[in-house]
Amino acid sequence: MKFGLFYLPTYLPDQRDVHTHMHNIVEQVEYADKIGIDYVWMVEHHFVRHGGFLSANYAFLSYLAGRTQNIRLATGATVMALNDPVRVAEHAATLDQLSNGRFDLGVGRGFIRDEFDSFGVPMRESRERVEEGVDLVRKAWSGQPLEFESRFRPDMSGLPVLPPTLQNEPKIWNACLMSPESFEWTAQEGHNLLYVAYHVDHELATERISWYREALSKYGRKVEDHEVCCVYHAYFMEEPDDDRLKAVVDGPMGEYGVAGKEAARKPPDPEAYKGYDQRDKGTQQLSFDRYFPGRVVMGGPDQVVERIHELRRIGITQVSFLLDFGSLSQDEIMKSLNVFGDRILPLVRDI
Repeated sequence: MKFGLFYLPTYLPDQRDVHTHMHNIVEQVEYADKIGIDYVWMVEHHFVRHGGFLSANYAFLSYLAGRTQNIRLATGATVMALNDPVRVAEHAATLDQLSNGRFDLGVGRGFIRDEFDSFGVPMRESRERVEEGVDLVRKAWSGQPLEFESRFRPDMSGLPVLPPTLQNEPKIWNACLMSPESFEWTAQEGHNLLYVAYHVDHELATERISWYREALSKYGRKVEDHEVCCVYHAYFMEEPDDDRLKAVVDGPMGEYGVAGKEAARKPPDPEAYKGYDQRDKGTQQLSFDRYFPGRVVMGGPDQVVERIHELRRIGITQVSFLLDFGSLSQDEIMKSLNVFGDRILPLVRDI
């Protein structure tokens, strides 16, 4: 089992300035690198308190590349519909070179209407832009002069995309949420699955992961050759104490939910994003009894170890922890990470 840190932080300028918050994240990732956490994932959002100060995630990951030695650096995810795929290929290859081959590319459609409207991209094109964009990136990484006819950008002929990647081809992950077509396409193309699972109960998360795993077999791919990363809010304690846990996390979880609701205040295109009007019901109602224990990874060591075993049984190969949420303090986050490294990681690394 692999483990990661996933960053979709809440911008709360009245409580913590961005400079402090960014450097808090750096401290967290440096510590995660030392204790053997495998991945750090950086979201891409724009204009919103829900992760919006990580709008330049490649720049942030490049800084982390110079501050770490082993942890893999991943976009979680590049909103491909809002980005020129050629620039994505260039930024990704640069980061891959600087990190000595530690880069993974996570991609996704995006869902925030203000982002699409501000960048002048129709939401109804999002799926096709992701599919074409990933195809273009992979061809750009091939080392051959690019020959590509595009629906969404000027065609290219005879131009090499530089720099090349250091890895033969960085791993590609597709972020899925609720559209069966997204899980199907991810499996069909042989990409790994990045699933933000905290929106739903465990039973529904299990069902959606099975969509991907069954589709892998349908397209003649081996399930064991592909990875499933699921994202959950997390907080780790020295001993189980549900009352204290609630006292620590409930306020920050509520702040996280409010910011998510703000980000989704304008519904996405109803035809291209069928069912997304239900998306944030899970985060709008982040009461402790609603999310604990089945939508999070929280508690004392025994509770967390059992929860991780439960997630492993449904086919998850990496659990990525959303440790930095709402106004949860840096002291609490670092204590939580320390508990994970000392008391939990040695017990779950090899499951």
